[in-house]
Amino acid sequence: MLEIVLGDVPGWTVSVAPTVERALQMLDSSELAAVITDLHLPGMDGLELVAHVRAHTRWAKIPILVISGDADPGTPERVRAAGASAFFAKPYSPLAMRHKLEELIDAR
Repeated sequence: MLEIVLGDVPGWTVSVAPTVERALQMLDSSELAAVITDLHLPGMDGLELVAHVRAHTRWAKIPILVISGDADPGTPERVRAAGASAFFAKPYSPLAMRHKLEELIDAR
C-alpha cells in the first residue's frame, strides 16, 4: 500500500530493499531522498539500521521514517532517540506518512 501511495508522487521513484544489507548498498550507490523502515526486520532490526545510517556524515540529514506494530509504549521514544525523523504505529495512514515524508524532504 505504501509503495502505491508514494509511487504516485510526481518525480519520486520508490525502491524497495528486501534486506537491510541491500538497503545499505542502495544508500551507498544512490542518491536516496529518504529511508522508510519497519522496526522488526530479519537480521539487523530497524533501530540498528537507523543508528547505522545516522553514524555516517553523508546520510546525517536524510529523513528516516520508522513504522512498527510494536505495542511497547516506549517504542516511539527509542526510535526518535536512535535518530529517526518520525514514527508511525501500525495501523498507520499511508497518506499521513506521505505528507510527513513530503514535509521532511522539503525541509531538507
